[in-house]
Amino acid sequence: MNIQSKLLRQPLLALLLAVALGQGAVQAQVPGAPTPLQAQPARQSASAALAPMLGATKAGQRIVAVGDYGIALLSDDDGKHFRQAAKMPVSSTLTAVSFADDKNGWAVGHWGAIVHTADGGENWSIQRLDTQEDRPLFSVHFFNAEEGVAVGLWSLVLRTRDGGKSWETVQIPAPPEGGKADRNLFKIFVSPKGSLFVAAERGAVLRSEDKGQTWHYLNTGYKGSFWTGLALADGSLIVAGLRGSLYRSGDDGKSWQAVDSGSKSSLTDLVQVDKRIVGVGLDGVEIESHDGGISFAGKQRDDRLSMTALVAGGNGLVRFSRRGVAEQTPGSKP
Repeated sequence: MNIQSKLLRQPLLALLLAVALGQGAVQAQVPGAPTPLQAQPARQSASAALAPMLGATKAGQRIVAVGDYGIALLSDDDGKHFRQAAKMPVSSTLTAVSFADDKNGWAVGHWGAIVHTADGGENWSIQRLDTQEDRPLFSVHFFNAEEGVAVGLWSLVLRTRDGGKSWETVQIPAPPEGGKADRNLFKIFVSPKGSLFVAAERGAVLRSEDKGQTWHYLNTGYKGSFWTGLALADGSLIVAGLRGSLYRSGDDGKSWQAVDSGSKSSLTDLVQVDKRIVGVGLDGVEIESHDGGISFAGKQRDDRLSMTALVAGGNGLVRFSRRGVAEQTPGSKP
């Protein structure tokens, strides 16, 4: 099975693949010749804020989002206005971003790209790029300016202990029910006490207690894909994904219960804001819980704009979508 057919098994992965294929993100020096591919820098665009965004986070008080065409967006006014990063050395799709402090950040994406910034997202440099095989990275987390983990296609796990100057491949064990360790790893999230979790396909949640060096599987009882996850301040865990599926654990992952998310559309991101848990998804869906994830209520945008990422700004939530920075939900219905 080639990489394209493998990716098309998942709707969100199909979306990621579709936005990557038409870009010319990396090009051969001579068409058809077996020469090394060369990364092309992202172009500056007046319409950068309309590009599909797939990941967002905070760098101190700054909001940083990444997405299609290697575009990184920055906002210093809680999401009211965005500008494009000055320098991004890749134009392939970026899927996720993580900052260790207000200056040092890392973004990951297609072609196994890992790029680093030391100035809060203004300028980026390549730390890793695998032009032999487009094996995308889907998520990244840095514990501090030195230690970080990135995960991606077919159980790819990379770990650094020197700020990304070098990355080692971590071999994760085969799943307990048998078969190869080849599940797609979609979203890293971390508990308040430092446990590392990954939401993955086929109902898998993986856990590491040593910053990504060793892993084991948690049995959720679900068979579909989890695209996102969240560890609450009280230690509860929530994972969500395909067709609105949402599972919660109140005992640190020992047992899981299915929760009605209030939606049948796939969920792409979750955040905790004060005592609220808010999630967004495809088809303009947004869900919210006021009881620690025990129950959720959903609403839907009239324009059904597919939402891809969410971050808490000083003036409320900032939403990102397949059409870039999203307006506040205009005319949503319960």
